[in-house]
Amino acid sequence: MVSRRPREYASPKFFSVQTLVHYGLHFLFPAVLALIFFPAVWQTAYLIMLATMIMDLDHLLAKPIFDPLRCSIGYHPLHSFYAIPVYTLLLLLPVTQIAAVGLLFHLFTDMVDCLWNFSHCRACYLNSRIYALRSWVKRLLARERGK
Repeated sequence: MVSRRPREYASPKFFSVQTLVHYGLHFLFPAVLALIFFPAVWQTAYLIMLATMIMDLDHLLAKPIFDPLRCSIGYHPLHSFYAIPVYTLLLLLPVTQIAAVGLLFHLFTDMVDCLWNFSHCRACYLNSRIYALRSWVKRLLARERGK
């Protein structure tokens, strides 16, 4: 009989597929987005989207600064559930649209990394702010149904 226990998850290797996908999405895919959404100024759009990587400076506020198993979404201030609606609103202003696309795609990329970790590490999921938010919403909806 096969054991159904979750696998223990080793820390990601520097040159793992997950790492290559993560940094490929961060540094290469914004060029594709720039070509699709801003073809007339794609080079400038690409550089602006790369500049949105500065949002990762909020990792300096965490201890430890880098934890390969920690989900950034909801953990760091510029990756918070409060920041996401602000970045979404920036899409409405033509002058900030490129930066907004870069910021939101950055968060999408980090979410892909979180989901990749969660698929191998249940404790990573249970300790994430995503799980805490999910649990809060679930309790809120259950309370609403009970009224």
